[in-house]
Parts: sequence; C-alpha cells; structure tokens
Amino acid sequence: MSSPGRLVEILRNKGVLTPGWAPTVAAVDRAHFVPDTFEVEGRTVTRAADEAEWRRMVYADLPLITQYNDGQTPGDGQVGFPTCSTSMPSLMLAMDAIVQDGDAVLEIGTGTGYHAAWLAHRLGEDRTTTIETDAILHGLARRNLERAGLRPHTVLGDGLLGAPERAPYDRTIATCTVRDIPYAWVAQTADGGTILTPWGSSFHSYSFATLTVHDGEATGGFSGRPSFMWARQQRRSYGRIGDWYKGEQGDVATTDLDPRVLEDDPDARFAVGLRVRDAWPLLYPADDGSDEATYWLFDDAHTSWATVEYVPGRDAYETEQYGPRRLWDEVAAAYRDWREAGSPPRSAYRISISPSRQWVGTG
Repeated sequence: MSSPGRLVEILRNKGVLTPGWAPTVAAVDRAHFVPDTFEVEGRTVTRAADEAEWRRMVYADLPLITQYNDGQTPGDGQVGFPTCSTSMPSLMLAMDAIVQDGDAVLEIGTGTGYHAAWLAHRLGEDRTTTIETDAILHGLARRNLERAGLRPHTVLGDGLLGAPERAPYDRTIATCTVRDIPYAWVAQTADGGTILTPWGSSFHSYSFATLTVHDGEATGGFSGRPSFMWARQQRRSYGRIGDWYKGEQGDVATTDLDPRVLEDDPDARFAVGLRVRDAWPLLYPADDGSDEATYWLFDDAHTSWATVEYVPGRDAYETEQYGPRRLWDEVAAAYRDWREAGSPPRSAYRISISPSRQWVGTG
C-alpha cells in the first residue's frame, strides 16, 4: 500500500527532491491533509470506495482539489470552480527553493495546511506564519496540522493584508494567484527578502512573480507556468458561455489575425494580458472533425463578449462583438503592439511594487 516513502521516491526519481527538503517530505505525511473525498485529474476519488486508490493518489505528485465554490454547493446551472487544493508536491518544492534554514516565512493561503506543515517542520513552528481568509479552511488546516504534530502560527484573516504582528519575514510565499501584489507584503518583508507569488490577469494567470525587497520597494521578474486558485478578493469571473451570450446579435466584421496564436504562444498571451486584464479567452473546437473553432472572449463584468470564427485554409476570420466593450479589438491591438515591439518574451519583463503603484514593463 502506498505510503509517504512512495512520494519521496517519485520526487527523487524526477530529480526535484533537494537534500534540504527530503527529510521534511518524508516526515510530513500528506494523508493528514487530504479529505476522504477529493478530485484529481477530472475524477472523484473516495476513500470509502477504494482505500488503495485513495492512498495511491495521496502520495502521487499531483494536485488534489479539496474544495469548490468557496465550500458552497453550486445552484442549478452554476459552474463549479475549484477554490482549494493540496498543491502538486514538485511545484511546492520549486516554490520553496527560495527558502533557507533559519528563515522566517509568511505563507498567504493556508488551504489544507500541507505547505505550512512543510515550512514548520523545516524552519520551526515559531518561524512559520500562515494566514487563511476562509474560516472553515482555517479551522480544518489547524486540525490537520495538529494531527501531524505541528503548530505553526496560524491566522484567520485577509491574506492581502499580511500578518504585521509577526513581521518582518525573510520570505513571503503566496499559494494563490493575485493580479495586484499588495504593498503590505512588501512592507512586511525584510530588506533583502523575497516575495514569491503566482501572478497574472484574467487573460493570463500562469506566471510566478519573484521579487526582492529593498528600501521599501520590490522588483523582480516572471517564470514558471503555475496554476493556482485565485485570491478571492481579486479573482476573475467564472461561468458558461450562456452566462454572457443570450442570443444577442453583435457587430460583425473580419480579422486577419488567427486567434489560435493567442492560445498557442504563452509570451503573446502574457503580453496581451498586461493590457487586457479583466477579460478571458476560451477556444472552443468544433466537434465534427472540421478543425474549425470559435475563440470566445468574456469580460469579468458580464457585460461584453466577442467571438472569432476560425476556419482552416482561410486568411480572414469573422468576428462578432457585443456589449459596451469591443473585446476582440482590444486583444488584437494589444497583440499587434507586442509584435511591433519585437515580440519580447515574458523573461524580458520586470515588475516593480512601490507604495503607490504596481508597474510591469520591459523598460
């Protein structure tokens, strides 16, 4: 039967288990932080139905979704969207590469408590602070941590405000995606310290921002391709096509820009996401073998939508745009400006945080 040793074996075989974290991964049993029912790779696993499979997935290098819709049951027709998970262990190790023995760490987003347990085991309970917005998750994490024999400092509150009573921190690590990094995190991180957070916009949210704090400001760059739950205060909209499109007739035109390039090129999507921060795309392939597809855009305010109809072999594609915004025009303009600037890769961009603003650019 699978055991913590199996997870250690998997991570070591993948070449991601560093000597500094190996004792912690072995000692902190992930099973203490996983409910009896969870979802993994689109399927539900229940302990009562199949104990062996439950344990096999617990000790797999996979993210396990443990909560949907902030713990509420979706109503009829509502989309179920994930709001808590125990993260993929290899991704946790990648994030924790910034941590050194002796660090004081603030974790934003306790979740199930598994990552906080890692930090507390390696660094010590008194040097680990973790904050959670959701009262139910906060209570669950405390119980999970106690079951594992660990008692880091746990806080129930708004993670975007940090935990000033325990500052300064050598490392501030967020386990949720933000679109605007709170200055409170900068103010509570020691000079020379590091902030690591999943970062992005509704259009593209698959980046780590890693920043160094100096003289009350923070600067850094982008890397990785993480996929994390959104900070609840900043998350994008969710829904089905029908939540935006009610059969209205939009304004019809054509474009010579193949919408698939925005789906296939992560550098382009990152750059467009800097300009179009509050709308998101969905490429919807046809199911008839035609290789046709509809590229949808939806705004977070639920007031505007747009489509681009891709048909193979054509060099012009029909567009339709509805609502007060012309979402496709915004996206196409941002893409063309990026191309005219030389198509800089994501690695060329820098992020800076000061008391008055968040700035991202290549200059």
